[in-house]
Amino acid sequence: MSDDRYLQSALYQIQETPTYTAPTRKTEEPEFIERQVKSVPMPAAFVPTDDQLFMNDAHGRRRPNPDFLREHFLREGRLTIEQALTILRQTTDLLASEPNILHVRSPVTVVGDIHGQYYDLMKIFEIGGDLSDTNYLFLGDYVDRGCFGIECLLYLYTLKLWHPDRLFLLRGNHECRHLTEYFTFRRECLHKYSQPVYDACIESFCALPIVGLLDGKFFCVHGGISPELNTLEDIRRMNRFEEPKSFGLLCDLLWADPIPQFGNEHEPAAAIARGQPPLAPGQLWEHNGVRGCSYFFTYEAVIKFLERNELLGVIRGHEAQDAGYTMFRKTPTKKFPSVITVFSAPNYLDVYHNRGAILKYANKNITIRQYHARPHPYWLPNFMDAFTWSLPFVGAKIIEMLLAILSICSHEELEDSDSSDEPDAEARTLPDFSSLSAAAAQDLAGRRQQIKNKILVVGKMQRLFQLLREESENASELTPDSAGLGASDVGSRIGADALGVQGNQIRRYIRSFDEARKLDIANERLPQFDYAPTSFPLVPVPSMRQPLQAQLARSWHGSGSSTPTSPNDDDVDSGEGGFSDGGMGGVGRPPGAWPQPLGMEALIRRTLEEDEGDGGVVERLAERIASGRKPTGRPRPLKRHETT
Repeated sequence: MSDDRYLQSALYQIQETPTYTAPTRKTEEPEFIERQVKSVPMPAAFVPTDDQLFMNDAHGRRRPNPDFLREHFLREGRLTIEQALTILRQTTDLLASEPNILHVRSPVTVVGDIHGQYYDLMKIFEIGGDLSDTNYLFLGDYVDRGCFGIECLLYLYTLKLWHPDRLFLLRGNHECRHLTEYFTFRRECLHKYSQPVYDACIESFCALPIVGLLDGKFFCVHGGISPELNTLEDIRRMNRFEEPKSFGLLCDLLWADPIPQFGNEHEPAAAIARGQPPLAPGQLWEHNGVRGCSYFFTYEAVIKFLERNELLGVIRGHEAQDAGYTMFRKTPTKKFPSVITVFSAPNYLDVYHNRGAILKYANKNITIRQYHARPHPYWLPNFMDAFTWSLPFVGAKIIEMLLAILSICSHEELEDSDSSDEPDAEARTLPDFSSLSAAAAQDLAGRRQQIKNKILVVGKMQRLFQLLREESENASELTPDSAGLGASDVGSRIGADALGVQGNQIRRYIRSFDEARKLDIANERLPQFDYAPTSFPLVPVPSMRQPLQAQLARSWHGSGSSTPTSPNDDDVDSGEGGFSDGGMGGVGRPPGAWPQPLGMEALIRRTLEEDEGDGGVVERLAERIASGRKPTGRPRPLKRHETT
């Protein structure tokens, strides 16, 4: 009885014990509509209609709506090609009707270089004030090097159409065909719009005025003064409707700089700091070796120019400034800064760490307003799409798989030592040509040599795709220069893989304005190049990559350097390795001029021609396969973690 009672109790407990149920996971369907980062607004994917974009002004003329355009561009929106051309043509006609020298009245906000930083341009208008309260004078360089040059240009042109007597635009050295083809603006126009839009931009650049005269007292220009400039009448008689040359008055107004150590340039210490011979007494001008054209003007040259034309000072842009501006030595009579440089592109190139600045002039008082950079959308280098950017990664893996298939020999088999357990290795490696005729043996050797060459090319292509992949990973517009930061400072590589730009590493290691300036100094020059797009689909056309090619030249030839910052710079090697001088042997180029760069195709060919740095493993593998040797050991498998 007790046993029955026990069994019934045990059975009851078993029945009451809750059964185990596995926790159910809530499977959420992936969301393909909602944005993953909701704080980032969605780009404007629509193209506005003419009714959305245009509106009539007080005279019944169709003008683009600046409020709509500002918000549309902030969301990365674009216009139709015809809409962009309409804005450009209307503004070109308006600019062409203006004189070479604009007369600007205060109150005014003077803005320096912008360089395609559209989101910082919006901040400038917030800080500078409304157009109903102040005039605006822009000193040029609206495009190039930034990713939003066409947006800056179209928005400023739209404001110019609505406020022709309140907003004034001057020409900078980057407003020309030569520099926009060399740097980024042409590629930007072709990516976002078309060649006719780019040509219309160039036509509008030639119509931009050159000089602004602020209250009849301040000479406002992009670059500086010229030895050919005596009075303002020289500018009024000048023809500005042309592509700037590498010399002459127009070139100097766009390219000239104040001499280093401005105001103390005649002292011996200044000559030592510049690395140049001391200036002769009374010397007013010196060749501008940093720019490769135009001049450095001295303090004395500025004072004489101001006195001849009864002016107070020169206000200019053209040079990046750590604080966004620099006020130079004051004049001896008026005690006012003889030259003021204004630079309005904060955190220039996303690496300079500089502040931007604008100059406000009202009631005979000058106020400098500084500001920091705003976040902006990211673009891959050279405006390439993600698929093109990823091709080197895909190519590298394909070549890796092909090499894995060809790797039928083990590491032991690739050793060239004669092992005791393989007495017939040499016999099996080398074919017996004695039984063959001379022609057949020669044909067999030729076919085996072809196989060997193909395998060698595959191995070198793997090397090339590895370099291109690193280029895509670290792409940037700057590259380390051994004359600047040391190789140990930025982790730069020596050898053929110097093709990689290491932009991300450079951004981490650039800690100051001076470091960025030193790395970027070669891009301040007037480039000498023949624009030729590469036929290699995986390699984007390089922009402002002259220092990169100079570094590559150093790795190939063991000497050479990037273009010196001055024609007499003793600290920089003037080797031309990796560049072509047209067979002139360096003769016939002006001092300090850019050497002609080798194209990207030539760089790739050199990579394929150079010796492998792997101890000849691919060479030995190709020799073994071509000679027909069969594997005797176990092939080494390809491991998942062995990705390059």
